[in-house]
Amino acid sequence: MLHRKIYQLCCENREVGIFLRDQQRWIERATILDIEGDLVTIRYESEEEDEICSWEEMVRLESIGAVTQKLSTVPKGNIEIMVSEECPEAERIRRYPESNPE
Repeated sequence: MLHRKIYQLCCENREVGIFLRDQQRWIERATILDIEGDLVTIRYESEEEDEICSWEEMVRLESIGAVTQKLSTVPKGNIEIMVSEECPEAERIRRYPESNPE
């Protein structure tokens, strides 16, 4: 099941977060480039002291413990959010009115 989902994310070229169980670390903002057998090739960037590094890693499918993807981002504050009519209802962020303490 995980293999199919990772393959789908690879085809969609979506940015994901990946948790590597064997290294106990998260890789944020990664792109899955390829899946060949049980090897998954990912690309991501990291910030070092005075430089930004680009990495390409091959990890075993069995070492991937979790995959996350950001659905949306909303700025804080009282800003009108523009939502496309094509956005599925399940993926829309709902803004609840602030409660008025009386």
